[in-house]
Amino acid sequence: MRYALYLGCWIRTELYNVEMSTREVMARLGVELVDVPGFSCCGYPLRSLNMPTMFYLSARNLALAEREGLDLFALCNGCHASISEVKYALDRDPDLVRQVNENLALEGLEYTGRSRVMHLLEILSGDVGVERIRTSLTRGLEGFRFAPHYGCHALRPSVVGRPEDPEDPKILDGLIRALGAEAAYYPERLDCCGSSLGIYDIESALKMAGAKLSSIKGRGFDGMVVVCPFCYKMYDSRQDVIKRVVEDEGIEIPVFYYTQLLGLTMGLDARRLGLHLNQSPVELAIQRMEEMWRG
Repeated sequence: MRYALYLGCWIRTELYNVEMSTREVMARLGVELVDVPGFSCCGYPLRSLNMPTMFYLSARNLALAEREGLDLFALCNGCHASISEVKYALDRDPDLVRQVNENLALEGLEYTGRSRVMHLLEILSGDVGVERIRTSLTRGLEGFRFAPHYGCHALRPSVVGRPEDPEDPKILDGLIRALGAEAAYYPERLDCCGSSLGIYDIESALKMAGAKLSSIKGRGFDGMVVVCPFCYKMYDSRQDVIKRVVEDEGIEIPVFYYTQLLGLTMGLDARRLGLHLNQSPVELAIQRMEEMWRG
């Protein structure tokens, strides 16, 4: 299995642990991640300002993956949604493809539509498979309860094709259970992290995130598991300020990117998974895991 790894902007500049853990676990699952020279922004920030430029940027990234003969693995939920939306439009509008290719031709590129846009959930649950994940583990997480958080862009807009059911997602739950842990239902599981709102009203965004973290705390979860860098940043690195805004200093929720949790159960070193870069109290959960594994 080979994919063109598309990291987007945030992972490259702020969320190194997401990249570190993904590269580590994918290598052990027999997945080759290819770094394609020339990848750029997906265009999402320009969506409301200059749609043609957004279309060009997403199509350009797809054309680069196509030139390598690879499907594009977008590790960021937002990038995955943006590129998927552009691909959906291009594959249904030959005139739009012609316009985009006129610009791509200046770089010797062409969009053909051959490459798929893949999400972490799709690769792990479909191409790799839960059984292969289970056989890669050296230890399990029996007795732990985690709150799955999918993130809005993994679920919507469903018309362009999302990796999950927007009303009743199950893949992340299953991937958590594959590690031996419980992925329990909670009413707020589909609630937004508030990240996009933070551009306009940061206090309201933090309150949205705080409401979900408070709920997870009240239901006795051992932590939250996410598959979106935007959501991860909101719940992990902003947890301290969230506590102040919602006036609940008792919020101490370990937040793991799924590949970090998977790597721990594979027996990988926590630093190689970037867990020392997490800002939520993951050390609390890791200490309990290590005590359990030592027996």
